[in-house]
Amino acid sequence: MEAVDAQNAFSGAVLVARDGEPIYTGAYGLANRALDIPNQIDTKFNLGSMDKMITGVAILQLVETGQLSLDAEVGDLLPDFANEQIAQTVTVHHLLTHTSGMGDWSESPRFPELHDQIRTVEDYLPLFIDTPLEFEPGDRFRYSNSGYIVLGLIIEKIAGQSYYDYVQASIFEPCGMADTAAYELDAELPDSAMGYTKMAIDGSELDEITDYRFAMPMRGGPSGGGFSTVEDLLRFRNCLLDHRLLSPESTELLLAGKVKLNEHIQYAYGFLDRQVAGQRVVGHSGGAPGVCDFLDIYLDRGYTLIILSNSDGDCVAAHEAIEPALLP
Repeated sequence: MEAVDAQNAFSGAVLVARDGEPIYTGAYGLANRALDIPNQIDTKFNLGSMDKMITGVAILQLVETGQLSLDAEVGDLLPDFANEQIAQTVTVHHLLTHTSGMGDWSESPRFPELHDQIRTVEDYLPLFIDTPLEFEPGDRFRYSNSGYIVLGLIIEKIAGQSYYDYVQASIFEPCGMADTAAYELDAELPDSAMGYTKMAIDGSELDEITDYRFAMPMRGGPSGGGFSTVEDLLRFRNCLLDHRLLSPESTELLLAGKVKLNEHIQYAYGFLDRQVAGQRVVGHSGGAPGVCDFLDIYLDRGYTLIILSNSDGDCVAAHEAIEPALLP
């Protein structure tokens, strides 16, 4: 990491743990360039798609308590869901594994118009509710942020409370994750990192680096965009593997690969299940303009690698620098 930092190739925070205990922490670069505020270990970073792990745990909690079936169709759970095609054919399992045939709300041409208004899970619906399925549910894998929004609506319906309140009470508080939540981007959030990007919403390159708020929904949710710290994510790892969130059987169901992406990677329920140098690694990454994150749990070796960055692609250089030291 000193070598990476010397090349100005990383802005963010890093934590490496062994058997759930930190053995290395480091923070680099600036959380706010305008005010010259440095990143710290307790800086809150945007998680991007890492929130899918939280949503996966929440769904499996409801399955474990008998309130939900993985085979249930959307229409059975959300009788008023306005897209009849999705309601009648897509199951919870399809949503969790990105095999629903649904697309991605972030690709909606209405996103620039609506992004300031997104404050609840339901506020995401206009971005995709009228979009037809791209393929028959179960036929193949297509990464779908829209599908995870529907999972959030299902959690709200069954739990009788907002998605945000449910995960706060059922995941963050039991795990002691006091610095994790889906904060609104226009709120005054102390100890948080501003994301910086050269990426436009369509993936093209901007002429200059700018802050990332134009490209992100005003409030994140079940598909991504919440905030956390490297220390809170280690608490989440420990809580999950200590079976304080789910039973051992449900935890393995959560983490076990379901859909093959390539020879070494499968998608589970909000987690990736990978084989790296013969070692099993579970977790999820997060990527968006001004967001670059990893949570990798090396189950066979006992290591955990957490990288949170507030710049485009920075976490990749850090990951490539650290991971070889964690493998046999």
